[in-house]
Amino acid sequence: MTAGRLILTHGAGSNRNAPLLVAIERALSSVIPVDRVNLAFREARPNGPPMPSAADRDRAGLRELVEAASDHPVFLGGHSYGGRQSTILASEHPGLVAGLLLLSYPLHPPRKPEQLRTAHLPNLQTPSLFVHGACDPFGSIEEMRAAIALIPARTNLIEIPAAGHELRNAAETVARAFQDFFNL
Repeated sequence: MTAGRLILTHGAGSNRNAPLLVAIERALSSVIPVDRVNLAFREARPNGPPMPSAADRDRAGLRELVEAASDHPVFLGGHSYGGRQSTILASEHPGLVAGLLLLSYPLHPPRKPEQLRTAHLPNLQTPSLFVHGACDPFGSIEEMRAAIALIPARTNLIEIPAAGHELRNAAETVARAFQDFFNL
């Protein structure tokens, strides 16, 4: 029996073929099947950022994918925007997924720390692994720790020293942390 399945999504400016997602799939391929998926906004158009008014469609698409794969435990996550939509979905539907893998969670827009994206975190009951670069402009490690403290579920924060938002060369670290956190 497989350990489950990981559905992995991309950030606002990318797609399912983002180098980070491809590298994580390779690093985890012997442990768990990984499905790199495009969010609904990216399926609708090949370029450009998501429209805030359409974020519910991105979450609905993710929910359909999770429900279709629910014959095994499903882990959900993504890079930046994809991770944020995953946390919102999991906070709205407790028990939908076995765990979350959140890569460079966009805690706030760059240089706008007053615009925190944390309102849903106190409702998040899903075990969540955060991987964050020490130089990420979307949130400092200290800001991430404070935000993660709002989550009433088991969490962990893995800091990638000298990394920015793209988490370059972090796939092996992500894979080890994912396996350890979720006991795979």
